[in-house]
Amino acid sequence: QVQLVESGGGLVQTGGSLRLSCAASGRIFSINAMGWYRQAPGKPRELVATITNDGDTNYADSVKGRFTISRDNAKNTVYLQMNSLKPEDTAVYYCYGNIRLLSASTVNYWGRGTQVTVSS
Repeated sequence: QVQLVESGGGLVQTGGSLRLSCAASGRIFSINAMGWYRQAPGKPRELVATITNDGDTNYADSVKGRFTISRDNAKNTVYLQMNSLKPEDTAVYYCYGNIRLLSASTVNYWGRGTQVTVSS
């Protein structure tokens, strides 16, 4: 019913930047919170940043001051601008959306993930 598709991952050197995008499509009535999580090999998935439909943001301490989350409600899209990247930012990044469907139910959806690799 709903798909979240991420793009923008890749390989970058330490100190570089990347911008991730995630577009939601399908039988969407509205989208509440959206966000980004990441999972490095051998580690649990962790919160990176979230943003409400009013624009309130929350960041993991490890990315504060380096990453910026934003969204375009008209496009059902969330972005993650990542600056000053470090090797420890290497992970698969997953998009998340708390979505109210046309059927009136509210469901959490996840994208398939996009790989971000930061070389030292």
